[in-house]
Amino acid sequence: MPASTPTAAPPQPAAPAAPAPPVTLGLEARLAAIDAAMTLRLEEAAVAHEVRTAHLAIDPIDLAEVITVPLTPTRQPPAPATYRTPAAALLERAHHHMQSAGWCSGALTDEDGAVCLIGAIRAEARGDRDLADDASAILLDAVQRKFHDESVPAFNDRQRDGATPARMLLEAARLADARGR
Repeated sequence: MPASTPTAAPPQPAAPAAPAPPVTLGLEARLAAIDAAMTLRLEEAAVAHEVRTAHLAIDPIDLAEVITVPLTPTRQPPAPATYRTPAAALLERAHHHMQSAGWCSGALTDEDGAVCLIGAIRAEARGDRDLADDASAILLDAVQRKFHDESVPAFNDRQRDGATPARMLLEAARLADARGR
């Protein structure tokens, strides 16, 4: 009989290791992990975009060739005529004139062409001084009803912007129309 050699015992299957308890991350840790993953994805996308577009030649654009403006200023279309009475129509045209030219205070017209209340009325009266005076009187009545100012120029110069003077021109136009003037 041959000499017996000690034989190693067959390996025993290892006992299954106890599963590790699941790691639970707090909300802040999960948000930080997602932020890091998204940052990596965005950086990869930026590099891929640069690689894909590196061969494209980009010439600088001269904005003077792209942006064009008319050489001569164009006149605004006439305002719609809502009122049929002369003073009411004049006040409505003065409102439209102030809206398109701009509002100013301290002068009938400024260097940019903006107008005050009286300047707008005179510009649209086209030389008819009696009509301009009638419209100005109606405007004064409308201003005094709401603001108790002594004159239209004092009211105009007290304003910060043209919104209230423009609104008063329309209110005066409604008042003139109601009076048949």
